[in-house]
Amino acid sequence: MTLKKELVLKSEFEEAEKVEGLLLELQQELGFDDEFYARLMLTVTEAATNAIVHGNQLDASKKAHVLAEYDGSTLTFTTTDEGSGFKPKEVPDPLAEENLLKTSGRGVFLMKEYADEVEYQDEGRKLILKFSI
Repeated sequence: MTLKKELVLKSEFEEAEKVEGLLLELQQELGFDDEFYARLMLTVTEAATNAIVHGNQLDASKKAHVLAEYDGSTLTFTTTDEGSGFKPKEVPDPLAEENLLKTSGRGVFLMKEYADEVEYQDEGRKLILKFSI
C-alpha cells in the first residue's frame, strides 16, 4: 500500500494546527496506535512550526509544505519552507546548562529523539522525517 498526502500552509502560526487533521487521516487509513500518533504529532507539528516561524519568518507571501508518504513500511514527512535556510549543526544544545531554562530551541533535538531518521537538505529548507511502521 502506498499513500501520499500534502498540506500547504500559510505562514501564520495557527496554520501548524492543520497537521493534526492530516495525522488523524493517516491514523485512520494506516491504523497506527495512539502512542505512535503522539510521536508524529510532536515531531511533525514541530517541523511545520519551524518552517512557518523560523524558515518563512511568518512572511504572509511564503508557504510551507508538508508532504506525507507511506511506502508500506516507512512513513516519511517532508517539510519545506521558502526561507533562507539554516545550519542544523549550529543549533545550540538544549541540554547544555545555559540553555535549560530557555523557552525555545528544543525542536531539532526532539525531532532527532522521536523520529527514526532525520535529514536536512537544501541548506536546511527541507526537512525529512522518517518513521518505521
